[in-house]
Amino acid sequence: MKKLLLPVALAFATVAALAPVAQAQTVCPAEPTPISVPTTISTNTTWTRNNVYLLTDRTYVTAGATLTIEAGTIIKGTGLGTLVIEQGARLVADGTPTQPIVFTSNQPANSRNTGDWGGIVLLGRAPINQPGTPVIEGIPGRTFGGTNAADDSGILRYVRIEYCGIAITPNNEINGLTMGGVGSGTIIDYVQVYACGDDSFEWFGGTVNAKHLISIGAVDDDFDTDFGYTGKVQYALAVRNPNVDDQSGSTAFESDNDAGGSSLVPITAPVFSNVTALLQNVPATTRFTRAMHLRRNTNISIFNSVVTGWPQGLTLDGPGAQTNATNGTLVLKNNVMAGIANPYTQQSGGTYNVQGFWEAAANNNQTLATAAALGLNADNYNTTNANGTANGTPDYTLPAASVLRTGAAYTDAKLADSFFDKTGTFRGAFGTTNWAAGWTNFNPQITCYNRPGTTLATKSASDQVQQLTVSPNPTAGEALLNFTLQRGGTASVRVLDVTGRTVATVLTNGKLAAGTQQLALPATLKAGVYMAQVTTSETSQSVRFVVTK
Repeated sequence: MKKLLLPVALAFATVAALAPVAQAQTVCPAEPTPISVPTTISTNTTWTRNNVYLLTDRTYVTAGATLTIEAGTIIKGTGLGTLVIEQGARLVADGTPTQPIVFTSNQPANSRNTGDWGGIVLLGRAPINQPGTPVIEGIPGRTFGGTNAADDSGILRYVRIEYCGIAITPNNEINGLTMGGVGSGTIIDYVQVYACGDDSFEWFGGTVNAKHLISIGAVDDDFDTDFGYTGKVQYALAVRNPNVDDQSGSTAFESDNDAGGSSLVPITAPVFSNVTALLQNVPATTRFTRAMHLRRNTNISIFNSVVTGWPQGLTLDGPGAQTNATNGTLVLKNNVMAGIANPYTQQSGGTYNVQGFWEAAANNNQTLATAAALGLNADNYNTTNANGTANGTPDYTLPAASVLRTGAAYTDAKLADSFFDKTGTFRGAFGTTNWAAGWTNFNPQITCYNRPGTTLATKSASDQVQQLTVSPNPTAGEALLNFTLQRGGTASVRVLDVTGRTVATVLTNGKLAAGTQQLALPATLKAGVYMAQVTTSETSQSVRFVVTK
């Protein structure tokens, strides 16, 4: 018998006792035969949620055609499978919170990897700064860019893109979501890229705006901007796997005007606000480089954001970016760096005062010695989660004591556009609402994608946790959580209130042997109804209990 005593104090109101609750799911059925899509779509076409579709090579939607994908549709990819929306074509992938659209690997559960397929490529006719008719990287012969800033390439809303990203040759990659010259008439909102073999999101010029972006476990960069991108992004999350990085150096933000750092216009000048980029436990041999690598004459601006864990924080690389910072066209305000050993750097041999720029009083940026000082929930740093919700979505809402609850400001002229929400004071991507909940998947490795129309994540049924009880129940104080593990493994135990909010953590990733377990629940909980939740890599089960004192 194993006994752990970890008391924690918190309080809530009384409600009647309820029975134990277990989260069990059905076994994944055999894979149906998917519909192989053609390499060219030249007429209006609809993919429906009662089918599963398979991309085996580059599929081109040509000018004048619209590909509509119903909410809840599953599209799998293999090899060079990539969906390319050419200039003048549209993709309408308009999912919902309860029926997101999923692009994922064709490999079965537990066999999926980064780079199992290509990704999604949108090509528009909005301005870029490259002369002639440039061709988008990774896709032979397909051009992008033009003069229509309001160009419309369609809708991506409530869409997941998993196990994508192929590096064909150096500097010639297919990203999770590639946007080349995409215009502001396009809607990009609630898009998650998971385990991409290159960049999760890359903008090559264009004017498209985006909200609610999530990059989980990318290999290279999370948010890469170049070739004159001038759009706006608000609410974006990046969580990195410290053991997965790229030989080119993995960053949260990478921004260039172009490869030569030229003055070609439009100058790359996107505006990001409310971004959270998290990394921790980086090994000594890491190829993670900088959280923000701003270089080659970029005019990027970042507001109200937080980065943590990279070996280096802000790098202003080269005279172009440094001059732009001095002149006030490259702006960083109300941001936080935390737990970064070398917060301020520049290119080798330079003398620019990066620290002075960051710490200027008008910029109101903050540097914290440790990531713990942010006061975030521990599961926020995990790229794979199974914390008891249906799809293991971490609780990204800010704890009451977090320093990120305040400090945001929207007074800078670059944020005057009505695109930006200006109601919160929180820094980072989340305040009191976890907008990642429900439509995302933080453990797609074990998700069954063999049921057409079923795109919300589910875990395979497991009998690992048995006989889950709290005794005594009701309790006037001390109580024990009892359960049996059929198979040993790593387990976490939390106490939740009736709204599902974590009020105490009893055990985090503890290694438990098979057999009977007994853990002490917090003795200082005030009167109320609670849920004790046991989560392993196989399952998550809960039991309700009542405190009556």
